[in-house]
Amino acid sequence: MAQVPLAIASHKRQVCSLYKRALRNLEAWYDRRHDYRYRAVQMRARFDENRCKDLGEGIRLLVCGQKELFETKHFQPKTFANSAGGCAFEREVIPPDWLLDYWHPLEKAQFPEYFAKREQRKQQYVVWWQKQYGKPDPKDLGHH
Repeated sequence: MAQVPLAIASHKRQVCSLYKRALRNLEAWYDRRHDYRYRAVQMRARFDENRCKDLGEGIRLLVCGQKELFETKHFQPKTFANSAGGCAFEREVIPPDWLLDYWHPLEKAQFPEYFAKREQRKQQYVVWWQKQYGKPDPKDLGHH
């Protein structure tokens, strides 16, 4: 999913995004949970102490925070498998249709209308194929 351009996101949304990205950066730097939690609590305190500043000061602090995050970014950040940059990003396994031909008859019996319609469509496809390309030569099918 593409990130929301910061120009149209509210200041609060930008601060929340910065906080979350900073937490993920801390996770990448500290593998021991207690070290990470200690740093996360310190960072939350920094965010909380600047919470009630005026908007001009808040914008300045946001820019400084984004710069600091950029400068302290981990060289190999952790990524989730399905997130952008992850090993399974945009991976969608769609099983081929012929796999349904190998279902056990008891499995097919659970969906009788679907498999009846499927067989009908397979026959229609064979008819269309033969109309489009002609009947196959028996020599090509391996029949002697």
